[in-house]
Amino acid sequence: MPRYTVHVRGEWLAVPCTDPQLTVGWLGREAVRRYMKNKPDNGGFASVDAVRFLVRRCKGLGLLDNEDLLEVALEDNEFVEVVIEGDAMSPDFIPSQPEGVYLYSKYREPEKYIDLDGDSLTTEDLVNLGKGHYKIKLTPIAEKKVQKSREVIDSIIKEKTVVYGITTGFGKFARTVIPVNKLQELQVNLVRSHSSGVGKPLSPERCRMLLALRINVLAKGYSGISLETLKQVIEAFNASCLSYVPEKGTVGASGDLAPLSHLALGLIGEGKMWSPKSGWADAKYVLEAHGLKPIVLKPKEGLALINGTQMITSLGCEAVERASAIARQADIVAALTLEVLKGTTKAFDTDIHAVRPHRGQIEVAFRFRSLLDSDHHPSEIAESHRFCDRVQDAYTLRCCPQIHGVVNDTIAFVKDIITTELNSATDNPMVFASRGETISGGNFHGEYPAKALDYLAIGVHELAAISERRIERLCNPSLSELPAFLVAEGGLNSGFMIAHCTAAALVSENKALCHPSSVDSLSTSAATEDHVSMGGWAARKALRVIEHVEQVLAIELLAACQGIEFLRPLRTTTPLEKVYDLVRSVVRPWIKDRFMAPDIEAAHRLLLEQKVWDVAVPYIEKYRMEHIPESRPISPTAFSLESLHKTTKIPESEDL
Repeated sequence: MPRYTVHVRGEWLAVPCTDPQLTVGWLGREAVRRYMKNKPDNGGFASVDAVRFLVRRCKGLGLLDNEDLLEVALEDNEFVEVVIEGDAMSPDFIPSQPEGVYLYSKYREPEKYIDLDGDSLTTEDLVNLGKGHYKIKLTPIAEKKVQKSREVIDSIIKEKTVVYGITTGFGKFARTVIPVNKLQELQVNLVRSHSSGVGKPLSPERCRMLLALRINVLAKGYSGISLETLKQVIEAFNASCLSYVPEKGTVGASGDLAPLSHLALGLIGEGKMWSPKSGWADAKYVLEAHGLKPIVLKPKEGLALINGTQMITSLGCEAVERASAIARQADIVAALTLEVLKGTTKAFDTDIHAVRPHRGQIEVAFRFRSLLDSDHHPSEIAESHRFCDRVQDAYTLRCCPQIHGVVNDTIAFVKDIITTELNSATDNPMVFASRGETISGGNFHGEYPAKALDYLAIGVHELAAISERRIERLCNPSLSELPAFLVAEGGLNSGFMIAHCTAAALVSENKALCHPSSVDSLSTSAATEDHVSMGGWAARKALRVIEHVEQVLAIELLAACQGIEFLRPLRTTTPLEKVYDLVRSVVRPWIKDRFMAPDIEAAHRLLLEQKVWDVAVPYIEKYRMEHIPESRPISPTAFSLESLHKTTKIPESEDL
């Protein structure tokens, strides 16, 4: 018998359909009837027939024709919404789809798998899992470790040993022993009571990352979860059944309790969940729609699901990957600006950087040499001012290797810490099967990723700070020798005047966001948790800083390309012309004033998707191969030559 899950005014109703020849209108009326039946005042309606409504799919929000047959219009167990005519949507309403729904309308269930063993997950892997590119399965070795760990827990319960979190309460209640017949209730109560976060829910990508990372930690075999329960968690991930996880509420010790509890709450069939099939709905309905059952927690399993630093670390993983992407593209954008401002390449000479051999500095200088005027890539713009009397450029141009370089090194440092944290056991107590015992410790404390992500925000911010100053130089005619604000008929047109203000505003906002959250600590849990990391805020604000950096560099990219227009017919180097062509494929030249925000967003999208890097990297690596051992790529902001050959076509020499 077909069944549909229908949303009416904040309530979800399961409506069975005995006759496939019934219509969408019938489904709407039946859902309204059931809604009215549950309300003492009939929901304020005189009768079902008096209610006028529309019916739409939760997935994609497409409106349905009330006269269409259900068997034609809907799939079995599909989620739909009845919109009552005259209703105004509450500002607190949880939408059927998250922000960016257009990204999910194209969701396709992945066919490839990543094997998780708890020891070898990379930041790139986790980001790809978040994007829905892979499903998860455990390695055989991981399965055995999980089973051995669970045997220790079963032995503790059988022998009625007093162990924190297994046969006792939590935090201040650690000395309260729980009767054996209450141990399962203890775990459910833990998840329910700790689901106390607030704020917007994590996006599906971030929730996938959080869930995948928790699975990886459980796969290490130090948490005491049963293999049966862990496989249920993996099934939920593979079906993209994602819990409602508010972004705020963790203090980063004892782990990320609030967000991980919300994650577990959906898995036990309570609270809200989202899937591409259902949109937001009650968790039990979402699981059922995918043929899954809510998890029934065994002793220790609630604690195993919620104790750890996975919220900080998963968001930190995204931050590291986005920081890597924007750092390497910042070099390309800055090189284009230097060309437009008719700067010199002398500051990037190999010998200068060899005597101050920071790896990031050396790599950035090399990239500038590979992109700017040389025998490989002659520039007509550079040739036009070769004999000018300018001796040196402003710091924002001349010192890019020193300033961008330390950002590269900061990212590499943070990535190392985050990668270690990805593959660390962060529970308490820890279950050591080889010793047959549990040991209480402090691996749940988030100080490592918190400090690292504060450092990341401070480091990456500098890319925006220096970019904003270059935008000023591009827009200021006394510094650029270009039309004021990069537009003809200044006065009638304002050009990039307020785009520069936007960049300045973002940089100023970043200055406040760069204040380290991890310097703060507030005692919680009746002083048993008397020092915390505040790592959740460190991770979230690092992502905000990086987004602002991307947006400022998007504005600089547009401004530099606009500057090129005033230097035509002269051409820059081949790789920078390719970057110009890429930008012009989505944003046309600025001839007179127009709505600018869409242009900034289009350029931002190019940077997010790393398309600026993609068009320039073949030329950078071609230059590298011809100048080994002058320079070599550094992790994490440069490709290895081996991976480059696999993914990128390097142009022939005559193309350069």
